[in-house]
Amino acid sequence: MSATADHAEERTNPAGRLGFEPGQVVQEIGYDDDVDQDLREGIESIIGAELVDEEYDDVADAVVLWFRDEDGDLTDALVDAIGLLEDGGTIWLLTPKTGRDGYIEPSDINDAAQTAGLSQTKSISVAKDWTGTRLTAPKR
Repeated sequence: MSATADHAEERTNPAGRLGFEPGQVVQEIGYDDDVDQDLREGIESIIGAELVDEEYDDVADAVVLWFRDEDGDLTDALVDAIGLLEDGGTIWLLTPKTGRDGYIEPSDINDAAQTAGLSQTKSISVAKDWTGTRLTAPKR
């Protein structure tokens, strides 16, 4: 696929910016009525399968964690997500954008990620109401 085609895919499917690949197992945590369905469907179209839910009992290549301020302790949620990941896997932490219900300060995300032993690599707008923060787990 050409670079131009890649950029076209990113415009039509915002999930294309998240780096998922066909055949990956992506576990979704924190699903609720407010999640962005277009983003979910975009991820599924890229990986060629449905997202697996919180009941999935094997390791995943990546975790999509929808998290809002009222969902509890972010550090605990990240530590739990690490246990579900393949060695060196990625967690996409999806949080409400500034001004939306459930917004989380970037400094709080950074603190929770560091405490959980994760490296924050980038933050991007992934949907109208959601920001995505890419977190990587250290190789074990």
